[in-house]
Parts: sequence; C-alpha cells; structure tokens
Amino acid sequence: RPDLAAALRELRAQYEALAARNLQAAEDWYRARCARLHERAARSQEAVRASRREAGECRRQLQARLAEMESLRGAHQSLERQLQELEERHNAEAAGLQDTIGQLEDDLRNTKNEMARHLREYQDLLNVKMALDIEIAAYRKLLEGEENLFSMGSAGLSAPNPLPNPTYSFQPRGFSSST
Repeated sequence: RPDLAAALRELRAQYEALAARNLQAAEDWYRARCARLHERAARSQEAVRASRREAGECRRQLQARLAEMESLRGAHQSLERQLQELEERHNAEAAGLQDTIGQLEDDLRNTKNEMARHLREYQDLLNVKMALDIEIAAYRKLLEGEENLFSMGSAGLSAPNPLPNPTYSFQPRGFSSST
C-alpha cells in the first residue's frame, strides 16, 4: 500500500503538473487570442471611425453639391426667364419695326403718288405755258405786223384798211396729261 499511495501521489502530481501546464497553455492561448482580438477590435474600431469620418465628409460634400446644384438650378431658371423676356421683347420690337416699315412704305407710296400727281400738274402747266408762249409770240408778230402797217400807212397813203381787220380770240386747248 505505501507504494500505491506514493504512486497515486506521483500520478496525481503528474496530472496536476500536466493540468497546470495545460491551464497555463490555455491561459497563454486565451491571452494571446484576447490580445489578437483586442488588436483586431482596435483596428476595426479605427476602421469604423475612419469610415464614419469618410461618410461624414461624403455627406458634407453631398450637401455642398446639392446646395451648389440648387443655386445653379435657380441661376439657370433665372437665365431662362431672362432669355424668354428678351425673346418676347425682341419679338415685340420686331413687330413694331415691321409696322413702322409698313407705315413708311405706305408713306413712300403715297409720296410717290403725290409726286407723280405734282409732276403731271407741272407738265400740264408747262404745256399751258408753252401754248401761251406760242400765242404770245403769235400776238407779238401780229402786233409788229400791224405796227409796220401803221408806220407804212402814216408815212405814205392814207388808204382805208387794205387788209380786213382780223379778230383773234383765245380758245384754250384741251391738253392731255402725260405721266
């Protein structure tokens, strides 16, 4: 029996030493595993923080881009309204100018017609003047001829009137108007 108790003690000591070694190995493995997990968790937390910072920056950039897009959209709409107003004003001015051109063309046509009428009247008056000049020249010739007769008659014989006394009357002619 003493040998058995000593053997049991020895086995027990071996088992306890083996258990202590296993416990120590398990604790070392646990500590190493925990350290690795803590290290991984720290890296993951840092990655999460970096992702959050990046997401926040992206949100800020998105908001800035949205605000810029809204301001550009407003500027675009304002420019579109200005362009439409300018087109309407231009069309109104063009219509006004077309009306003015039409009125000026009518005035020009009326002025040309009036000038043509004045030219016809002038031509008619010129024809009348020429006819009157011809008649005046004829009367002058007649008067000169009678003066010559009187001067010959007073110097020489006094005869009763050898030539019949012609009477001339003015009869205006109808002139055709020419353009």
